[in-house]
Amino acid sequence: MDRSNQKSPLLILFLVVLIDMIGFTLVIPFLTYFIQDLAEKAGTVDLGTRDWWVGITLAAYTFGQFLFTPIISTMSDKFGRRPIIILGLISNTIFLFAFGLSGSLWFALLVRFLAGVGNANIAVSRAYIGDISKPEQLAGRMGLIGAAFGLGFMIGPFVGGILSNPADMIGGFFDTDFWRQYPYLLPCIFASLLSAISLVLAIFKLPESLPENQRDSSIDSPLKSIKKIINNLVGIKNLAPSISLLILVNAIFLLSFTMMHATFILFTGMEISKGGLGFDATMNGYLFAYVGLVGVIVQGGLIRPLSKRFNNKYLMLLGIILTGLGLILIPYLNPEPFLFILLMLTLIALGNGLYQPTQSTLLTLEARESDVDLGFVMGSQEGFGALSRVLGPIFAAFVWKVTVERVGILDYHTVFHVCGILMLIASLMHLKLKLTYQKANTEVK
Repeated sequence: MDRSNQKSPLLILFLVVLIDMIGFTLVIPFLTYFIQDLAEKAGTVDLGTRDWWVGITLAAYTFGQFLFTPIISTMSDKFGRRPIIILGLISNTIFLFAFGLSGSLWFALLVRFLAGVGNANIAVSRAYIGDISKPEQLAGRMGLIGAAFGLGFMIGPFVGGILSNPADMIGGFFDTDFWRQYPYLLPCIFASLLSAISLVLAIFKLPESLPENQRDSSIDSPLKSIKKIINNLVGIKNLAPSISLLILVNAIFLLSFTMMHATFILFTGMEISKGGLGFDATMNGYLFAYVGLVGVIVQGGLIRPLSKRFNNKYLMLLGIILTGLGLILIPYLNPEPFLFILLMLTLIALGNGLYQPTQSTLLTLEARESDVDLGFVMGSQEGFGALSRVLGPIFAAFVWKVTVERVGILDYHTVFHVCGILMLIASLMHLKLKLTYQKANTEVK
């Protein structure tokens, strides 16, 4: 593909990612309450133990990603990006619908795991952008795809919150025993339909970005691919030091971020008398929609002029610092004044919006400079990221379980303090970063 004129494929990829993300993020406002209901139905009434299941369910999806995304992403180097993106959309369409029908914790865990197994869209979409972009286009285009994530993150939780519990929230046709038995099925059906639309777009409108003459024709066995994953996790032995450090910083960033993601709604949904905010699924949907809105503004509009004027390396560092500051502030919030809640969310969204496209840009440029397959590099990053997304919710749920009902130094604030410490570690590691592609730091147009 000629990298000089790729507006049409980029637009289609934007729409595919946008629709896919709307469908995926629909579950965010109600997943915590859904799992809490299933846990209580199974006889788990202890607050800490019940909420522990929320972390495990969140980790089930990312555990599937951790095991299979690096393999699938490497396969995109061999067979092209398009078929892998299509496979991920098929997986989403099936398992988003199935999740809404979950009647037990174990079924919900299985469905989320299988959804994670099939979805490699994040790594492959970024590799697709790398295939069709010139170095000076990367920051803006990574930001555009980031904007699709942000826009999906804005619309998805908003719709998911509104469609939850339709028997009580909407009434009429939905005021039946069936919808009371499956209060979270409607948003899952809607998410599945959106994913199906995205699938149709990808099949008929999305061209392949990786020419056959640039593909890796060798086919590794699954055992060999798993061995590569282990080697990367132990020391990222096959990659340049700058690439390894970028991947490790990203893993720590995501570990902190997913710890927050696992416990944010546990905190906002906690009773006000216990220190929480007393919010329901709909209100949490509004909060996440605001985060998505800020993400769209930053990654869709601000990142391009910022990357032209400032060094991407330092924008990435600023993103880590702002995000960490926002995470630390979470447990100190009160329902009023609401402006303080928006300020905290703005810090997190702004920081993440600065971090994601600049980190992806630097990683892509370093991979090109080191002459490493971009799909493999992105797959390695997503493998480490998936490991962070597995460990983050589990660790966060454990910390929450043992501290939520305590008082003193170790209480419900603790998990968010740990998030801040991890962001500090990521910042210190980032200061050691020495890029080989120096032009990327000074001339991003």
